[in-house]
Amino acid sequence: MIPRDDRRAPPRDAAGTGDLNRGGAAMTPQELAEACAKAMWAEDRASAGLGMQIIRVAPGEADLTMLVEPRMVNGHGICHGGFIFALADSAFAFACNSFNRRAVAQSNTITYLRPAKLGDVLTARAVQTASAGRSGITDVTVTDQDGRAIAVFRGLSRTIDGHLVEIVA
Repeated sequence: MIPRDDRRAPPRDAAGTGDLNRGGAAMTPQELAEACAKAMWAEDRASAGLGMQIIRVAPGEADLTMLVEPRMVNGHGICHGGFIFALADSAFAFACNSFNRRAVAQSNTITYLRPAKLGDVLTARAVQTASAGRSGITDVTVTDQDGRAIAVFRGLSRTIDGHLVEIVA
């Protein structure tokens, strides 16, 4: 198993106390993950434009779905790999940004296992498997509506300055 040294560490406010306030009430890590996803989604025209939907977020995790539409099918009559990559990349982004530390991709790889077809409903399940300092590793599995693996993706993230959600101390 890959170490998860700070994945489960509780979020901290600017003073480092761990008291995340939202109008005087403490924000749980789950509430923070949901608030981060909401803030990101409000600005994410790419994912929304491809018809993606966020199904679930949790600290270090995200599940997104996307219907394979006619405009996504290539000359072989199957879903173009770029659309599958985009779904996996979006799930990766929501998972690695769920701790309220802005994170961007530094490297991603994908392996396609079987084709997705027109009308398939794809689900990308992202789980951060390791983090250390500013770097993180998130694995994403893309499946079809029958649970068959379509692709596996590994994203390496790097945190940058800034936060998605304002935490009032």
